[in-house]
Amino acid sequence: MPTATYAGRDVVVTEDGFFADPEQWTEEMAPELARAEGIDALTEDHWRVVKFMRREYEEKGAGPTVRVLGKTSGVPIKQLYLLFPKGPAKVAAKIAGIPKPHGCI
Repeated sequence: MPTATYAGRDVVVTEDGFFADPEQWTEEMAPELARAEGIDALTEDHWRVVKFMRREYEEKGAGPTVRVLGKTSGVPIKQLYLLFPKGPAKVAAKIAGIPKPHGCI
């Protein structure tokens, strides 16, 4: 599997660039991951979503879909698309260091 370097640490990633091992992720990596996705700075709402994604993954073994994210993260769907224009669930999962959610292309 390929590797990538974030915050000075090498991590194993999938062909799509998602972390193969979510345990390798640290909060210090998130801003760099966000910039790679075209997000210049992580706001409080970005962090709310990223932390929600990690909790969901830790509790359920998978990241939430966009619908679940919009209903339960505390950030409305319209806002999610403003925060993560290339696809909220997919991009937020990548920034959160978890596998790509099921149903994401």
